[in-house]
Amino acid sequence: MANPERKYYQPSQLSAGDFPIAMDTGLIATGQTLKRGAVLGQVTASKEYLLCKVAAEDGSQSPMAILDQDIDTTDGAKSAPIRLTGQVLGSQLTFGEGLTLAAAKAALRPLCLFIR
Repeated sequence: MANPERKYYQPSQLSAGDFPIAMDTGLIATGQTLKRGAVLGQVTASKEYLLCKVAAEDGSQSPMAILDQDIDTTDGAKSAPIRLTGQVLGSQLTFGEGLTLAAAKAALRPLCLFIR
């Protein structure tokens, strides 16, 4: 008898505590492939979310939310779940160019998104 094939499931551990999680659906802008845990900023004009980059000048330079599932928008903008409040692990976050863990922590704290 051959040995059975073993498969492992390793869930992405984004949550870091018991602070209430508030979720919403956000429109993720075209041209991005993002992983769960991406720190997002919102474009002022279109209200679409982009990976937050410090050098942006369209509103997306300010962290606003955290993506809650992997998404590929290379073929067009798509809706995805985003976290508006809660506690998350800093080690599971993805930052855009120029954004640091410390800066994201400071910007998201007033929004009740706490990074550990």
